[in-house]
Amino acid sequence: MAYTVKQLPPRADLRVTVPASKSVLNRALVLAALSKGSVRIKCGEYGDDTRAMLACLGVLGIPLSEGEGEIFVRGCGGEIPNKRATLNVGNAGTAARFLAVALAFCGGEYTFTASEQMARRPMEILSILQNAGVEVEYGKEAAFPFTLRSEGLKTDKITVDTVQSTQYASGVLLAAGACGRQFTLKLTGPRTRGSYLAITLNMLAQFNIPFTRSGNEIIVEPQGEPPAEYAVEPDVSGACYFYALSLLCGARVTVEGVHLNSMQGDIKFLKLLEEKGVRIRDTAEGIVADGRNIPFFNGFDEDLSDFSDQTMTVAALAAYASMPSILRNVSHIRAQECDRIAAIVENLNALGTRSFTDGNDIFIEPDSVHGGQVKTFGDHRVAMAFALMGLKTAGVTIDDPACCNKTFPSFFRILDDITK
Repeated sequence: MAYTVKQLPPRADLRVTVPASKSVLNRALVLAALSKGSVRIKCGEYGDDTRAMLACLGVLGIPLSEGEGEIFVRGCGGEIPNKRATLNVGNAGTAARFLAVALAFCGGEYTFTASEQMARRPMEILSILQNAGVEVEYGKEAAFPFTLRSEGLKTDKITVDTVQSTQYASGVLLAAGACGRQFTLKLTGPRTRGSYLAITLNMLAQFNIPFTRSGNEIIVEPQGEPPAEYAVEPDVSGACYFYALSLLCGARVTVEGVHLNSMQGDIKFLKLLEEKGVRIRDTAEGIVADGRNIPFFNGFDEDLSDFSDQTMTVAALAAYASMPSILRNVSHIRAQECDRIAAIVENLNALGTRSFTDGNDIFIEPDSVHGGQVKTFGDHRVAMAFALMGLKTAGVTIDDPACCNKTFPSFFRILDDITK
């Protein structure tokens, strides 16, 4: 059922809570599952991507229990209990990439299935695993469904190109500590220092997995004892939709539990807001973004390659800027839940803002924004980013709000609350 967004009252003072970071939580689940101990993961609300990960870990025989705002995991030490299993990763890219790599390291025979949307996304990591001695059987090359057969990797070194996705490299790093020997990852491509890789390396240290980095080579040592308890940060990507309202609607926004020392790359979005005049303060309760004294703002000319999940958020803001914007170096977002560049261009034009692309960059020329229906293409980030325009302009309707269940099930309930 479609959702028509209500406008936000001017100069609103908002305080919201967002779910756990899916990126951090799903990494923590893999690390805990492969560890030599038990970990209590404190999180909070989570979405379908994490439910898919939990379901797959359960099928593999990893002991799990869920409590209120927490998940208890008993690690297998790299010895997967069920070495023959069929796993449905649904629409969860992290489950798809991380588990394929982890099971290649650990060994066994596993059939992977996925949603139609996930089956359209690339799985180049499979050819990398094949080169490392893993047998992969599939209909369409490097895509779902497929069957993976492994007796462990036949090499101590893998090279991963970061041009399409750093999730492949993160999958190798997450699994390497459990293989019982020193393992080397060599990185190539444009994002060898990407923010999601930084999250992974931070978490290796937090889970007592030693590593050293020299240039673009990372050497991972066998894992130590994991932490008894691990607290997952709130989702900064989800928080940014609300922080954007400080600039878009002249609001003051507090997102509980989000702080400037977050290891998530999307925290860089706050710097963009600050450059447009938003006052950013880190308080005990969370970061406060105050845009109540900003009458207008200029356009954006930004390289978003390292926090590209916010490309659509910036695009929504750019529709209301006083000058044109260029969002640079985001060609890789074409291969995510949908072709996100095409989604941006189509929806901005449908809502009255001229937008076009040359393949790598997006050009946005502000005009008179009006209401209309947003096509989400089943992509949670399209739904959430373009809902922002409805908080500013009357008559914006989101065609598939339920797609937000992937990472942020309560998003539109929060919009109902803040627009009462």
